[in-house]
Amino acid sequence: MSSQRLYQIVKTFLNFGLDDMVPTAMLPWYAKVGRHSLFWLRNKHKDKTPEQRFRLAIESLGPVFIKFGQMLSTRRDLLPPELADELALLQDKVTPFDGEQARKIIIEAMGADVFEKHFKHFDFTPLASASIAQVHTATLLTDEQETNIVIKVLRPNISKTILADIKVMSLFAGIVARWLPDGKRLRPKEVVEEYRKTIIDELNLNREAANAIQLKRNFEQGSEYDKALYVPEIYSEYSFENVLVMERIYGIGVGEVGTLNQLGVNMKLLAERGVEVFFTQVFRDSFFHADMHPGNVFVDATQPEDPTWIAIDCGIVGTLNREDKRYLAENFVAFFNRDYRKVAQLHVDSGWVPVNTSVDEFEFAIRTVCEPIFNKPLSEISFGQVLVNLFNTARRFNMEVQPQLVLLQKTLLYIEGLGRQLYPQLDLWQTAKPFLENWVKDQMGVKAVLSKVKANLPFWNEKLPEIPDLVYDYLKTSRDNQHQQTQLMQTLLANQRKNNQRIIYSIIAAAVMIAGAILLTH
Repeated sequence: MSSQRLYQIVKTFLNFGLDDMVPTAMLPWYAKVGRHSLFWLRNKHKDKTPEQRFRLAIESLGPVFIKFGQMLSTRRDLLPPELADELALLQDKVTPFDGEQARKIIIEAMGADVFEKHFKHFDFTPLASASIAQVHTATLLTDEQETNIVIKVLRPNISKTILADIKVMSLFAGIVARWLPDGKRLRPKEVVEEYRKTIIDELNLNREAANAIQLKRNFEQGSEYDKALYVPEIYSEYSFENVLVMERIYGIGVGEVGTLNQLGVNMKLLAERGVEVFFTQVFRDSFFHADMHPGNVFVDATQPEDPTWIAIDCGIVGTLNREDKRYLAENFVAFFNRDYRKVAQLHVDSGWVPVNTSVDEFEFAIRTVCEPIFNKPLSEISFGQVLVNLFNTARRFNMEVQPQLVLLQKTLLYIEGLGRQLYPQLDLWQTAKPFLENWVKDQMGVKAVLSKVKANLPFWNEKLPEIPDLVYDYLKTSRDNQHQQTQLMQTLLANQRKNNQRIIYSIIAAAVMIAGAILLTH
């Protein structure tokens, strides 16, 4: 299956003429020979622009490649505007499958009786069509009430294509790990495995429903940041592994910057809240939406001066353990304070770079990369160059890729890309710094200690009556052990005395024998 899919990928690239986009001078001799040997695979879309061909090739290869294109579409600082605009079509305008087939899948999942009784006005034309699923509108009837909802339906047989793509990616990862100089450090096999887990999870809409419910609950806690994000209601009683029913939202796509400006939306506040939402999910909740491309993010602009974010499609979420979260937060704070010495030391302490790394040299390298970008708005920062410099620095110090952080890195790229589109003058550093400083103080200060004590009080209260018995058992065990140890020591000493006596007798006997032998010789 892997070889067939690999051939299909190569065939698609050549049929769309993507090889023409690579300068011939950059190709090694064997690549040129290989290209000429596939003489029957020619560009069949010469009437289209290179940007259109690139987008169509990615779209035809399925969800794994489409998601790659979605991420690229947010990085307008790395791509020409024409290519970024073309890739933006992948966010929710993927070619749909037949609406009648979608209706059949829904009825098979929930039953014809339930569908006919509770769902009316089903629209066969999808509202949106993405890489793994598409969405249809309908009306839900419950207790004589009508609610506008959307029904998300997985594409039929989509798992086969995904598993084939993952196998091909694993094949390439093995080649990279074995033959490229940076293969071991980049840990491509682990990264592909991490990606495999996330995309397989996305094929189960019950998991997406659970993720959305959790995210919604997290942002109903009542803090100052919670009003910044709204998550639609999930109707889990009508949801299944391949069908998801949820509240219909009426927001404006975050990519529709012109519309947002016409409505007078406070773009500065919107961009700042986007940053706050990201860091709240990561550091407060350790549970973050990891697929926040423009097709999954909308804006509630009913109050233009007080805009809020709306997030859908929670199929991919990320989590961080306590240690990674603490190291990341301290790294961010040290970075914002330009304390590059601490950044370098934290990388060593966390094990992200080898323990024998020179902290002085690593500090100097980080300063060289990061110092030029401070106090600059996003519009003046060349993140492409920053990423290249950071990659070279990581390679120099043998820094390994952390697979558990890949989703976080991707999400941060999405957030930065959205911020660049909405409000290019956004100061990412100054927006995030107060939040992170307060978080670190809450996690490591006196308040954090008191909170941990308070959290553990019920457990301690439950165990308190058992403490006298535990102390008595411990002392009794210690006394018995001490008695046993005393007896053992006395036995060892007695044995040692016997052994010493044997040695002495042996020495005396040997001396007598030697003396007798000497006397006999005389």
